[in-house]
Amino acid sequence: MSTDLNTVAAPLPTASTVPPPHEQRLLKLAVRALVVVGLVILAVVALGLYTRTTAAHHLEETAKAGAAYKVAVVHPKRAAQVEELVLPAAVQAFIEAPIYARTQGYLKQWYFDIGSRVKRGQLLAEIETPEGDQQLLQARADLKAAQANADLAKSTAERWQSLLKKNAVSKQEADQTAGDYSSKQAAVDAAAANVARLAQLQDFEKVYAPFDGVITARETDIGALITGNSSPKELFHLAATDKMRVFTAVPETAASGIKAGADATLVSDQFPTKRFHGTIARSSGSIDTMTRTLNVEVDIDNASGELLPGSYGYLHLPLAGTLAPLTIPANALVFRSAGVQAAVVRDGHAQLIPITIGRDFGDSLEVTVGLTTSDVVIVDPSDSLADGAAVEVTKTL
Repeated sequence: MSTDLNTVAAPLPTASTVPPPHEQRLLKLAVRALVVVGLVILAVVALGLYTRTTAAHHLEETAKAGAAYKVAVVHPKRAAQVEELVLPAAVQAFIEAPIYARTQGYLKQWYFDIGSRVKRGQLLAEIETPEGDQQLLQARADLKAAQANADLAKSTAERWQSLLKKNAVSKQEADQTAGDYSSKQAAVDAAAANVARLAQLQDFEKVYAPFDGVITARETDIGALITGNSSPKELFHLAATDKMRVFTAVPETAASGIKAGADATLVSDQFPTKRFHGTIARSSGSIDTMTRTLNVEVDIDNASGELLPGSYGYLHLPLAGTLAPLTIPANALVFRSAGVQAAVVRDGHAQLIPITIGRDFGDSLEVTVGLTTSDVVIVDPSDSLADGAAVEVTKTL
């Protein structure tokens, strides 16, 4: 009985009782396992989030890349420094004139045909003027009659002046005779002037060359009616070809580089391997408002006669103090309702810039306004390319 009481009275274990060592190890292992599992879960979650974020970003970039225009670009560049300007030119004779008749009649004879070289004062043709000859004879007869009347009036006036001194006639009568003499003398002068006019017209029966040159056209023949001043018809066309005038139109952008006295060279289609040297003689000094060009004349010696009036060639003009032009490829232009433009890449987007075109070099064009050498210009821009569209540069030419 006492034993049972002692057993019942034994102390019970409390919460502060330390677990056995093996239980402590198990507890630590359980905690570590929970931490590891938690870290694994966190890592899996983070990896999933990263993968999804990366995939979304990649999808966005792919979508953007698919929407952007893929373009090739080029930088505007200065052409090689231009020392001369090559322009089409027209060759003309230094002096060129049609030859007309100043009298009426029929062509009696011509002495030179086309291609003939003549000297100044050389007889080209003769005209028969029977009416003019008769008019001259009549005018000379009228002059003699007027002179006779004037002589009679003079003697009468002198006689009346002597009678006036003797008071045999009145002063009024003497003045009347003096006035009559003056009138008759004026008639003599008029008749003499008419004789001189008709004699000069008779001199026009012979047509002379006004300067040295070559006959480039003959527009008459023997027996042809010559109408003179009423409705003149050209008889010959004469050109002085020892020196030639070569005309060309210089663009306004290059007009400041043209200097009188500078050397120039002509290449003619007739002689493609030969160069004719001349001098810039003069310019119009004004820009043509219709063509925006400066008319320039170059004088070229042609003593050999190789250059022909009316021929065509290319004039090489030196340009003084000009900057080489800024050029872009011909296929970089954009034609819209706003005018000629160029598509420039700025901050990954296309920007349409209005430009002004100068000269056309064939595969390239001169740009006078709108671009600089630092711009990035799109080559072969799409017709659907809009201002502000995203672009991706794939190639730089």
